[in-house]
Amino acid sequence: MKRTRRRKCKACGQLYRPDPRTAAHQRYCADPACQNASHGASQGRWARRTENRDYWRGPEQVARVQAWRRNHPGYWRRKAVVGPALQDVMPTQPSAPQQDKIPLALQDASLMQPAVLVGLIASLTGQALQDQIATHVRKLHYRGQQILGMVPGMAAVGDAT
Repeated sequence: MKRTRRRKCKACGQLYRPDPRTAAHQRYCADPACQNASHGASQGRWARRTENRDYWRGPEQVARVQAWRRNHPGYWRRKAVVGPALQDVMPTQPSAPQQDKIPLALQDASLMQPAVLVGLIASLTGQALQDQIATHVRKLHYRGQQILGMVPGMAAVGDAT
């Protein structure tokens, strides 16, 4: 495959290698700021063309927009669909280490923790169901115990035994 020569970006002036598939008409590098400049320049060229000067004006455009709004009622008021909300508050972390064999429900594992913790775990895992979050809470709790040396069979941090 033939390598294309480097060229100077019209926005930032840095040298870049154009994509071989679009090298014939690529004039901007892949930097997001340069891509925005490319988009703005493209819109400006489109708007300067005589046939596009009145594209958004006139009674036919008003009728087009009104017809679209009639066919899409409530479009601007529509809320984003969010997963189901948690129904219970997460409990606090127990002070004594717990056995792994004891099944922990979300309600039992962290009843007093703020909703921020639940939201953080849900955001990190992409899960919004209690059972799925409870599984992650158990894993995080066990990992925290390991780090702090609270797992049964391990000496606590600072013990000289």
